[in-house]
Amino acid sequence: MTACPLCAEDGGALVWRGERLRVIRAQEAGFPAFYRVVWNAHVAEFSDLAAAERAHCMEAVTVVEQALRQHLSPTKVNIAALGNMVPHLHWHVIARFDWDSHFPSPVWAAAQRPSPVAQEAAVQALLPALESALRQQLATLATA
Repeated sequence: MTACPLCAEDGGALVWRGERLRVIRAQEAGFPAFYRVVWNAHVAEFSDLAAAERAHCMEAVTVVEQALRQHLSPTKVNIAALGNMVPHLHWHVIARFDWDSHFPSPVWAAAQRPSPVAQEAAVQALLPALESALRQQLATLATA
């Protein structure tokens, strides 16, 4: 068995790390607001967590979703927990826009049009403020 990449590395650009979980911005071409909530300990399934841990994890997912909605006004926010390629508990939280290259299909489907560079850059410019707000909200969650 190979080493788990989410145990060995953050899994993307680290936005915030708490005792139980971390939030990273994934480096996914065409999707500038693609985040992951990653459970720090190696568990494969959501049901591996105790009830209080599950509540904490989903509250973090909710905080990320709300920040995306507030700062970016996306057409939709996609939330997914697959783990087929990396069986380490993590949630994908992805701001989707009707102009993105794959919309309305999933980000893992074939592109339907070229990536709109100008619109992606405009979203990218909003990420520092979004991530600052995320750090504040997640720090509050961690002490609750």
